[in-house]
This record gives sequence, C-alpha cells and structure tokens, in this order.
Amino acid sequence: MNKLRAIPAALLFLFSAGTAMAEDYNPSWYIGGSIHAAETDETFGAGNRGYGVGLRVGKPLSENWDAQINTSYTRASDNGRRYQQNSLGVDVLYLFSRSTVRPYLVMGVAANRDRSNGGIKSGDSTAPAASAGVGVQFALNDQWSAQAEWRKVHGYLHGNDFGFSQASNSQLSFGLNYAFDKPKATVKVASYTPPPPPEPVVVQAPPPPAPVPPPAPVYQKITLSATELFAFDSAVLNAPQPKLDDIAAALNANTQINQVVITGYADRIGSEKYNLNLSEKRANSVKTYLNNKGVDGQRLNAVGKGESNPVVVCNNKKRADLIACLEPNRRVEIEQFTIEQRIK
Repeated sequence: MNKLRAIPAALLFLFSAGTAMAEDYNPSWYIGGSIHAAETDETFGAGNRGYGVGLRVGKPLSENWDAQINTSYTRASDNGRRYQQNSLGVDVLYLFSRSTVRPYLVMGVAANRDRSNGGIKSGDSTAPAASAGVGVQFALNDQWSAQAEWRKVHGYLHGNDFGFSQASNSQLSFGLNYAFDKPKATVKVASYTPPPPPEPVVVQAPPPPAPVPPPAPVYQKITLSATELFAFDSAVLNAPQPKLDDIAAALNANTQINQVVITGYADRIGSEKYNLNLSEKRANSVKTYLNNKGVDGQRLNAVGKGESNPVVVCNNKKRADLIACLEPNRRVEIEQFTIEQRIK
C-alpha cells in the first residue's frame, strides 16, 4: 500500500443550515459499513501502514446536514511490533448537494483506545480525539448509496502511557450505506384562483334549422393478407378470391388509375433468399389474377420484399405457435390507390 498523503488544503469553515425538512432528500435513518487504509503515526513504532473496518449509523438532519455515530478498528504491524486502535465517535457532515453525487465535509469527536508494543514504551490508553476530512456519497437507488472518505484523526494521549502525548492517523475509507425507509412522494398543491363571475346570459331566438344533408356514404377498405390468399409457404392463390374480384372491378371501372404497385411479403421462417423469391411469386400471382380479370398488365407492377418491414416480432419456441404468430407478416399490399367499397 502506498503511503497515504495528507490532502494539502485547509478545511472550509462550515456554514450554518436550517432544520426545515426539504423535499429533495430522504430523512430516513441509515446504516453503513466500510473498509479503510490507514497511515498510522510512526511514533507508535509499528510502521505507518494499517488497515481496518468501520460501522456507522446516520440520520439526515436537514437538506445539508447529516449526523453519524461510528465505530472503527484499525491495526498496523511491522517486524513483530503491533499497533491497534478502537474508536467510538460522533461526526457531523455538511453536504453540498442531495443529488446523485453528494460531496461533503466532515468533522467529529471520538474516544480512541490505542494499544502499542513498539513505541517509546508499550502502552494501552483511552483518550479523546478530533477528526476532520472530506468525502463524497453516490446514490445508487432510493435506499442504497456508496461513500468514500478521507479524514485526519488527531489523538490526545496520556503521556505517561506511551511517552508522548499526541499522535495523528489518516484514513481513506470506502463503504456502502442502506436507508431503512424509501423517500416519501411529495404532492404539490397548485394555488386556486376562483373563476370570474359569469356574464349575463342573453337569450336569442334559435336560427332556423339548416337543411339536413343526405347521409354521407360509408366505405369499407379492402385489405389483403397472405392467409386469405395463399396456403402457408405457397404462392398459389386459393379459390375463390372475392376481394381480388372487387379490386379488379374497381380498376376496370376507373381506368385512370395507373402504376398500381403490388408488394408481396413473407415471414422470417426460412432463408432470406427463399423468402424474397416467395414474396415475388405471391405478388406476381396477384398481378396475373387481376390481369386475367381484365385489368391491363401495363397498369400493374409486382415486387417482392421478402421478410422486410415486419408488422409483428415473435419469439415463440414451437414452430406451430411461431407460424401462427407471424401470420400478419405474410401479406400482399396494393399501393398507389385506396380501394373503397360503398356499403350504403
């Protein structure tokens, strides 16, 4: 582990904050665990490389302030010399934001029990300590967040126990927090403005009724599906074909309609080349049928587009279910005009 380096910046003076509950943070209690790497004071005689774990319980106090009760254990060793620290303390956090990324400043007080057998002399002492640092929380979802933190811990020791009275450790920690409750949804009530008083109602004689127009004709669009026209995996038209007969009659009655495009489609079952060929055959079968009913073939253009432009997407495992599901993709479309059949 590389030696932890002190952050070369003075802590900012913490600003005072109100205690009114804000709408954009979760006021729930939370619990968290962490692991940390420590740069321990070399005066304890056990080197300066330590590791430890921590546990904290926290509570948001306002939009910017959190309080945390924490305990931690740190241990370092070097050539048989050992140093241990148990800590129990209280921290206050000033958060600059309650969004997904939440940088903060932290300071706290604690009671530290330090034990060492490698310093000026062996010792075991419980004494007060103060700490300060910086950190950031990352919101993972409504209840989980990650927390990374660096802090400097300065302990005030009993000089008779270790032969010196002050020592400083640094810690870099990483952990997770879990909030016990999800944030409550907030409802904003819009202000209400009463409507203006109604204007006086002027009663006028109704105008004479307009003449009733004759009822508009109702039309039915004719659509063609491959299921009505062909058997599965076939380009031979079924018989009879009343819809194609209606289309032929409409084209023969409206000879000004030209460049009629007949487009055949297939489903994705089979190879792409096979499906393209099948769709072309289906389109040409419809063109031949209309031509045999008296429609000039020069007015008709048959094309096949294979399995492109699917209407539905199916992922059925059984082949029979897949064939049934893909039925809308097997179709023949007639474009450039709309065939309408007057039904009344």
